[in-house]
Amino acid sequence: MIMNWIISMMEALGAFGVGVAVFLENVFPPIPSEVVLPLAGFTTTQGDLNVWAALICSVIGSVTGAYLLYGLGRVIGAARLRQIADKMWLVDASDVDKSLAWFDKYGKYSVFFGRLVPGVRSLISIPAGVDKMNPLLFGALTAVGSTIWNSILIWSGVMLGAEWETVSLWFERYSTVIYAVIALILAYVLFFLIRRRIRT
Repeated sequence: MIMNWIISMMEALGAFGVGVAVFLENVFPPIPSEVVLPLAGFTTTQGDLNVWAALICSVIGSVTGAYLLYGLGRVIGAARLRQIADKMWLVDASDVDKSLAWFDKYGKYSVFFGRLVPGVRSLISIPAGVDKMNPLLFGALTAVGSTIWNSILIWSGVMLGAEWETVSLWFERYSTVIYAVIALILAYVLFFLIRRRIRT
């Protein structure tokens, strides 16, 4: 089981293991930070791990994973996205240009607040790379947003102690609401694209 492996890694590597786990969570979403970080917080109360070291390593892991996905976005690039869009049924190259224009305007807010939203936290790095956002700005916004998210989860584990798993239940409910909102947005976008295609 993935979580058993993550727990073993944190036990063996300490704070560095927390950073590795968070890095993997960024590039492999099935590893949930909502479980890893509260557990790390609880572990700090047992004297086996320093809470500040765990937080710092977790932020480094978040930023490193985000940069990996940012690099993927840079490799894909806007030109390739336009080519892909032209071959798709409901979208075209102009939609890519509109999306990039929107990201030019609101990208800073998207990267920062996206770090606080399950399902978006990792993926927001890809459009930032496609849009070629300033890498230093991207890193700074990612670091600040990740520090807030990781701190909440780690300190929740610290405060709840042996009941740290309760945090996962709270954030599971939060995630469910977020996913429902995302599903509604995607449904609306699909409806809009189909209606546009029918009218043209």
